[in-house]
Amino acid sequence: MQHNDLCMIDRLEGFTPEVSRLVSMMNYARYTTEETIKGLTTEQLDFHLDEKSNSIGMLLQHMASVEKAFQIMTFQERELNDEEWEEFGTGIELGEKARSVIRGRDLDDYWSELSLVRAHTLDHLRKKEDKWLEKVTPFGWDEKANHYFKWFHVMEDEISHRGQILLIKRRIKS
Repeated sequence: MQHNDLCMIDRLEGFTPEVSRLVSMMNYARYTTEETIKGLTTEQLDFHLDEKSNSIGMLLQHMASVEKAFQIMTFQERELNDEEWEEFGTGIELGEKARSVIRGRDLDDYWSELSLVRAHTLDHLRKKEDKWLEKVTPFGWDEKANHYFKWFHVMEDEISHRGQILLIKRRIKS
């Protein structure tokens, strides 16, 4: 592998040093997600292990919704408003409503949304200096977190759900 390949957490052109490291990790996480979902059909994306489980499609929608929310929380430095919660809330919270409405989409649709959301994230991160990652803002009900943690959280959430996707894939009857 060459210096700028996915297995190198290093400087990336257009990003500051620390932002580059974060983006390097996010790129690897996204690549492994893409490899995990390649070739899945709509039926496979909609498969549920049981009546309370998430589908792979729901988890992909969750990844996109969480990233959109964190764009607002970090780039605009505010909480989501009611209209944004209406738009992203089902994908963020998942649950019963999500099981009934997040279905019937093909892989290209989910992947297109994930890619557009990530492109928006990267456009904003290109404009940020390393010190921006250290800025502390409210997080959750009573917590504070810096922007670095918030974007780490987006990435670790994706990695966690990719593990769920692998489990679901193993249970899908061919």
